[in-house]
Amino acid sequence: MGSPLTQRAFTRLLDERLSEVFYENHGSDLDENIMTLFNVKTSSKAWEELFGMGDIPDFEEHVGTLNYNSVYPGYHTKVEHKEFSNGIQIERKLIDDELYDVVEGRSARLGEAARRTKEKYGCRPFAYAFSTSYDFMTSEEGVALCSNSHTTKASGVSTTTGFDNYGTSAFSPVALEATRIAGNKFKSDIGERMDMNFDTIIIPDDLYEDAWEVMESAGKIDTDNNNRNFHKGRYNLLVYRRLSDYDVNNWFLVDYNKMKQSLYWYNRIPTEFMNTTDFDTFIRKYAGYFRISYGWKSWRWVFGHEVS
Repeated sequence: MGSPLTQRAFTRLLDERLSEVFYENHGSDLDENIMTLFNVKTSSKAWEELFGMGDIPDFEEHVGTLNYNSVYPGYHTKVEHKEFSNGIQIERKLIDDELYDVVEGRSARLGEAARRTKEKYGCRPFAYAFSTSYDFMTSEEGVALCSNSHTTKASGVSTTTGFDNYGTSAFSPVALEATRIAGNKFKSDIGERMDMNFDTIIIPDDLYEDAWEVMESAGKIDTDNNNRNFHKGRYNLLVYRRLSDYDVNNWFLVDYNKMKQSLYWYNRIPTEFMNTTDFDTFIRKYAGYFRISYGWKSWRWVFGHEVS
């Protein structure tokens, strides 16, 4: 438990000779991508459950009798909200005697800390895209978001092709095009090709220059010929700076519309703030609380590269 802010620790705030008192402000302008990446929803339940229905096979030539086909269930995913809290304590005497009206202002920074905490979790579907250590989910399929081991419940369907959204290639024009082609060959649960539109690149800050060159150069990268650059103007670019805290080489290609249909963020309890004064010590207490979760109902919107 953190110690209260006291006169002894902040005695300088009683000195009228100070020319300026300022807040240390870390991370307030860093990525705010939850609204950009997730389908953000409110929740009124202790947990949310996601369950998909499978694809419907092709029509067949009618030869006098209707042929009824099977539709298979998808995988079940449970997303359970977790509680988050934070607080600070301030000595009554310090509030009374400090001269710069900044001490109680520290409580307002709880809002910034709450936003930052949420955004860090918003980064984690990508930061841990190659892991089954889920933050909030219980997945029936039980594989990573980006994996070469995806399965299906549809009977007799081969997963040899169209069920792999995991790669290890460093970012380059060649790797980008190979990823686009592989993603466009994703298959549904019954092995049917899907209508994919991989239109967004997500990278850490360390790959910004490489990605910018691929997207903006008029000619092909690192060649002596005068051929046009196939990738110019083809993709949207999201430079996700928080990804650099986890890995500086991993990158992702996504179908943005399908991502917004599949990647969910739940606000069970929006950030609440409260304060009270301890009757025995007169210490002022400030606290914040929220409940959140995230999860996905399908992997068929992203292709990720875990680069060694």
